[in-house]
Amino acid sequence: MEPVHHISTSPKVLFNKVRKIVPPLLEKFHKGQHGRVAVIGGSADFTGAPYFSSMASAKLGCDMSHVICERSAATVVKTYSPNLMVHPLLPSSETVGNPNSIDAPALASPIISMLSRLHALVIGPGLGRDGVTLKVVAEVMREARSRSIPFVLDADGLLLVTDDPDLVKGYKECILTPNVNEFSRLAKALGIDVPSLAQVASESSGDDRTRRETEACEKLSKALGGVTVIQKGPHDVISNGITSIINDITGGLKRSGGQGDTLTGSLGTLLAWRAAYHNGLWDSGEKDNPKEAQSPQDIQTELESEDRRMSPATTLLLAAWTGSAITRDCSRRAFKAKGRSMQASDLTEEVHESFLALVGEPEGSKVHL
Repeated sequence: MEPVHHISTSPKVLFNKVRKIVPPLLEKFHKGQHGRVAVIGGSADFTGAPYFSSMASAKLGCDMSHVICERSAATVVKTYSPNLMVHPLLPSSETVGNPNSIDAPALASPIISMLSRLHALVIGPGLGRDGVTLKVVAEVMREARSRSIPFVLDADGLLLVTDDPDLVKGYKECILTPNVNEFSRLAKALGIDVPSLAQVASESSGDDRTRRETEACEKLSKALGGVTVIQKGPHDVISNGITSIINDITGGLKRSGGQGDTLTGSLGTLLAWRAAYHNGLWDSGEKDNPKEAQSPQDIQTELESEDRRMSPATTLLLAAWTGSAITRDCSRRAFKAKGRSMQASDLTEEVHESFLALVGEPEGSKVHL
């Protein structure tokens, strides 16, 4: 199988287009218009992941960063930062009367009632594998999908897709961020015959390795009906099953736990900004687009046009690529400063500087008063 289409636009051009979907800092905007993002995750054993994800979202520039977690995790997450809004709304087997007989929609209702106030969801960081929790989160995903609320899936959020691919199949407002092992589990669950990424790495190198990894990523995305997949690795492959793009921006050499949470949080804010762009929150200075991007050629044209308004398919691919780029650059910066001792928290402190260096403030922003 040959790659369907591989975008070859330069990073400089892509970042210029990204700047178009970043809301300018203007006096007329009020709290919340630059993004309200919620991370759904956090359990008794895992409290760091939702914190890293939600703080990356906040540091990138969303106005309101929420964590929706299990009761036992809430107080702990609150101690990490007073900047986050923490909601102990995720039930677990320990907090329900009979775990074997629950009303999942009813248990999910407090979370679902928040959805109208949110622009994007990040599902999975620190979620854990409690059966009751996962059933409730699946209900939230179904409701978010019915309302066309975009969401990012990582970690145990991907386990939900492995168990029930129909949760996301065909939903174009979704981004999956699997690592090597998660990618292999997803492929197996979907019955996709692709070599493991470890096998690809051992059998090929250079352009051939990139080609094989891209083929595998495209195949997984197609099997899920066009869901965008970010296949994390030495370089990241991003595909929506029709169009693929490679991110080989230099990252760090340390693979500490929690780095993927910077990716998911950054994606959450980028999806919120993308929604504001398409809702016309500000005048981007672009001409109306006469057609929706429906082919790789359409997407390539939109990315290389200086004044054409982008379609949702193009901006989603662009948001995914940008989240990957910022995370990789954060890792490079943190590794340069800390070397072998680098931790996930070191990436958090680099998010803003990476944004400024790679993307920069859009024209019109009032950054100096």
